Amino acid sequence: MSLFKARDWWSTVLGEKEEFDQGCLCLADVDNSGSGQDKIIVGSFMGYLRIFNPHPVKTGDGAQAEDLLLEVDLRDPILQVEVGKFVSGTEMLHLAVLHSRKLCVYSISGTLGNVEHGNQYQLKLMYEHNLQRTACNMTYGSFGGVKGRDLICIQSMDGMLMVFEQESYAFGRFLPGSLLPGPLAYSSRTDSFITVSSCRQVESYKYQVLAFATDADKRQETEQQKLGSGKRLVVDWALNIGEQALDICIVSFNQSASSVFVLGERNFFCLKDNGQIRFMKKLDCSPSCFLPYCSVSEGTINTLIGNHKNMLHVYQDVTLKWATQLPHIPVAVRVGCFQNLKGVIVTLSDDGRLQCSYLGTDPSLFQAPKVESRELNYDELDVELKELQRIIKVVKSQGIWPMPEKEDDLKVYAMVSSNFDPVSQATDVEIGTDVVPSITVQVTLQNRIVLPKVKLSIYVQPPLVLTCDQFTFEFLAPEMISTVSFSVYLKRSYTPSDLEGNAVVSYSKPTGTPRVVQCKFRLPLKLICLPGQPSKTANHKLTIDTNQSPVSLPSLFPGFANQSDDDQINVMGFRFLGGSRVTLLASKTSQRYRIQSEQFEDLWLITNELILRLQKYFEKQGIKDFASSFSGSIPLQEYFELIDHHFELRINGEKLEELLSERAVQFRAIQRRLLTRFKDKTPAPLQHLDVLLDGTYKQVIALADAVEENQGNLFQAFTKLKSATHLMILLIGLWQKLSADQIAILEAAFLPLQEDMQELGWEETVDAAISHLLKTCLSKSSKEQALNLNSQLNIPKDTSRLKKHITLLCDRLAKGGRLCLSNDAAAPQTMVMPGGCTPIPESDLEERSVEQDSTELFTNHRHLIAETPVPEVSALQGVSE
Repeated sequence: MSLFKARDWWSTVLGEKEEFDQGCLCLADVDNSGSGQDKIIVGSFMGYLRIFNPHPVKTGDGAQAEDLLLEVDLRDPILQVEVGKFVSGTEMLHLAVLHSRKLCVYSISGTLGNVEHGNQYQLKLMYEHNLQRTACNMTYGSFGGVKGRDLICIQSMDGMLMVFEQESYAFGRFLPGSLLPGPLAYSSRTDSFITVSSCRQVESYKYQVLAFATDADKRQETEQQKLGSGKRLVVDWALNIGEQALDICIVSFNQSASSVFVLGERNFFCLKDNGQIRFMKKLDCSPSCFLPYCSVSEGTINTLIGNHKNMLHVYQDVTLKWATQLPHIPVAVRVGCFQNLKGVIVTLSDDGRLQCSYLGTDPSLFQAPKVESRELNYDELDVELKELQRIIKVVKSQGIWPMPEKEDDLKVYAMVSSNFDPVSQATDVEIGTDVVPSITVQVTLQNRIVLPKVKLSIYVQPPLVLTCDQFTFEFLAPEMISTVSFSVYLKRSYTPSDLEGNAVVSYSKPTGTPRVVQCKFRLPLKLICLPGQPSKTANHKLTIDTNQSPVSLPSLFPGFANQSDDDQINVMGFRFLGGSRVTLLASKTSQRYRIQSEQFEDLWLITNELILRLQKYFEKQGIKDFASSFSGSIPLQEYFELIDHHFELRINGEKLEELLSERAVQFRAIQRRLLTRFKDKTPAPLQHLDVLLDGTYKQVIALADAVEENQGNLFQAFTKLKSATHLMILLIGLWQKLSADQIAILEAAFLPLQEDMQELGWEETVDAAISHLLKTCLSKSSKEQALNLNSQLNIPKDTSRLKKHITLLCDRLAKGGRLCLSNDAAAPQTMVMPGGCTPIPESDLEERSVEQDSTELFTNHRHLIAETPVPEVSALQGVSE
């Protein structure tokens, strides 16, 4: 229970299943009793009009029968009720009731009763106006400065203001550009109507301008109006508040100043009567109603704001002075005087809960018992502390995460078809003249318990695409099996960075705990590759050493064997869809395999596929000690060329976007100039602005095409860079005999991003990751560990720093450094592996010299590989030599 709770003074519930809104509540001395006591007038959408005069015997009593003065069924929905001087010839208060198609003005009179049932009240119709348009809301006041009477202005659903001078209809005007009606209020000091348009701006219209504007009985302009008769309806002032408004209220300090309060969806605004903002307040909760009223402090205004969390806040300007809890969500709030009790807050909910309350607190009557003082036994506390420390150590050793269940709630299986689809599902491919095949992948889900809304997402590496990548399941019974199928094909003429796909299933357990299950599958090499003619020359070559005798290549790659060349069993050619070629050679005597290609990044897939198939082949043979290694130099220079190309495209894209932004600004400026010339009543020469506009438009289109083309090239370059990065990680792992955990750390450092963006690119991310490795596990001294890395990642000026860090990483791995995640695990760098590097420098000058030496060491790897003695058999001599 909240301490700041609205104290119930009187309350009741109106009818059954009736609905109410902010215009359905009004407080006034409607029967003209002259006592100064307010009555509560409530109208409902069901057409019932009720008038209450609360007389609780004690605080918190419900409504008694005598509290209801009048209840009448008017048979039409009541949109709004107001009390004012609406009848000519008298200054008595009358009740105006707004229906959707009718405005009725009633007189409320009471007759003293002579018997127990008390006074009798009667409702008498004074006059009514049948409306030609559906009404939305209304306001009233002394329009035009009239004395002793109130005029009524009704806003229709199509944005027309209809003014009634009591019993007669005065005029109607359409608000310019009106789409939906907003709240409406009248300011007597400025003699203007204030509303909020569908453009989300507060607008003020002078009554005199409305009165003398063109008649709005018809929206179409006649020829006479076009020639200039009548005045155009123009706004006095407008203020854009950027949100829809719930209500408008006008409060006057004195005769010289008034404030316009606007309640928005997230803020409430206080404006001067000329449209300038006095202050605004951002609300924490979505508001439902409000009521500004004058404060006891001079120059300030108090505001009651109800919200959808059953709270009523009291603000003094922008300062929260009080917050109280209500038993319902208020849609209308008023402040009145009942039984000489001033400041009673009256709230009404949308379901008819009417309550009169006042602010107060519910003090707690609970008193905490006194705590008995006792002396501390420090020996017992030491024993308890040791026991708790022992429990903490056990929990740490066992892990704080709960152990997974023995049986999964959902199992996922993926199976790739061994054959291509009979009819290829490849559409919109961008690959030359090659026929692009597609292959079917089947994913099966089996649940153990009931699981609604299970989502399956499929991911493959671009430019591989899927015919469908999102699926939804409803497992309404346990032990159900659902199977989906989709096809995969290559869309563009370059190779993907990996052939591995991933099926991710997300679901929520009955307890609400979210879970994710993954299942990986591997696509066949033949999906993106065809048998090709071996090439005798190649720019890039790699040699992989093994500890087992060489295997016949047709037995490793049965789908790529060329039947016409049965004698060359140790040479095999591959041609990727799109044109690039790779040649694989095997030696019969030296346990080596050579992969060569014209493109460095194309070596990755064949090299990886070779190692995987060799491992699988020897596992079938029962050989468990198969191992492969790389003894050549790490091809850093070719890798750096791909990095530079990717970085150059990023810089080019940034320049093109800046140039496109400049041309767009220029295009909009020319448009504004032309629009000003066209709107001018006295025509002026264009001064070749139209030619400049056409030229700028062509430049914008050309630059947009260039940006789009550069983005496509950047995406392709990033895919090639990922392939080369995979190859570098593989070679470093074979070169230094890295474990699976160390390779995982390298992959996390070199492949942190799935997508390359202009804001966060590959270069700065990888540079930060490698710098962290050099600072922690690969650091040479505590001085390096104390270096602070820049926490903000920005696009670098060039790639020299990144290339230097990659070279240092290879140097320190060659000196025996090992990768780990702990900060103080710098391994002793005494063991030098094959292909060792120069010592790590101790100063910046030494580092520069080492960088030059390392560049020389890794630059000429093509010649080093070519000079590596590889014994060849006769089948190899015609191809490789």
